[in-house]
Amino acid sequence: MPKVIHAMNHNSNILYPMLFAQNRKTLVWGTEDWTVSAVPGSESVIENGPCAGRPLPEIISLQPHEILGYEVARQHDCQLPLLTKIIDARLDLSIQVHPNDEMAHREHQKRGKSEMWYVLDAKPGSYLYAGFKEKVSPEQYKQRVADGTITDVLARHEVRQGDIFYLPAGRVHAICGGIRLAEVQQSSDVTYRIFDYNRPGLDGKPRELHTELAAQAIDYHVYPEYRTEHQEMMNERDKCLDTPYFSIRIIEASVPFHRNVVKYDSFFILMNLSGDCRIRVRSTNDEVFLPEGTSCFIPAAIADYDIIPTKATTKVLEAFINNRKSIKSLISDFLHWT
Repeated sequence: MPKVIHAMNHNSNILYPMLFAQNRKTLVWGTEDWTVSAVPGSESVIENGPCAGRPLPEIISLQPHEILGYEVARQHDCQLPLLTKIIDARLDLSIQVHPNDEMAHREHQKRGKSEMWYVLDAKPGSYLYAGFKEKVSPEQYKQRVADGTITDVLARHEVRQGDIFYLPAGRVHAICGGIRLAEVQQSSDVTYRIFDYNRPGLDGKPRELHTELAAQAIDYHVYPEYRTEHQEMMNERDKCLDTPYFSIRIIEASVPFHRNVVKYDSFFILMNLSGDCRIRVRSTNDEVFLPEGTSCFIPAAIADYDIIPTKATTKVLEAFINNRKSIKSLISDFLHWT
């Protein structure tokens, strides 16, 4: 489990790298570790520093602008907009889809759910589903759900370690058995289950399907590529994904790697994908040990840190909200103001 290496300089300071108690869920297909969560009923509990023992949303509410970033706090009503997980699929997950923000708000008064996967490990021949491989209509979709042939029209992807898939709301998908992956998503628990292989849940009863809602949420388009192309290089930043909902960077390092990312006006979630490391904040010298498979939360106001491998190499996924304006946007703003 994560542990603190360096004590806080000031007990009243809540701006420090936060670690969390394990938050594991056992499901019919395997386990999910919700590594950083503000979802009601599944909130992460801080494990280190002055805020130890308190839920993350409670601490965010004390200094939302400094913790989340001013723009993040403004856009998301001072709520953490992301959720991160480690998913260990021993069996196939259900075929499912998530609604976009508009539909989720209309039907559930919640956020929509776009997400991404980073494959940590996959047994030989393991695969997942993402998107359609051929065009189907809503009526054909419903018929294939009814007769159990929905997977026949889904795009099936064999996977290996390092593969990335972006799953915008509306894209039909499923993780299948033999895959372990990191997931970053909008902070939402809204899932429409389409097909579950006619198996019972942990209570022995069939799990609920959401055929009609899913039919409204699905993006029926066929796309030429569903896998996200990216290139990881040692001691370089892999700028692998920018979406309207979150940005993802991968850092693989064999030497200390400096990250001054205050410019993004966002919190940073660091997921240690492989190899133990330490995270040291430059402004305070606060330091935490981050073992493989655990996550750390860096408040926006102190997002200037070093990733320090404690073994030969470490690989860290950074998840954040990109609020940095482009040069073109800044020039446009300047012309507007003048």
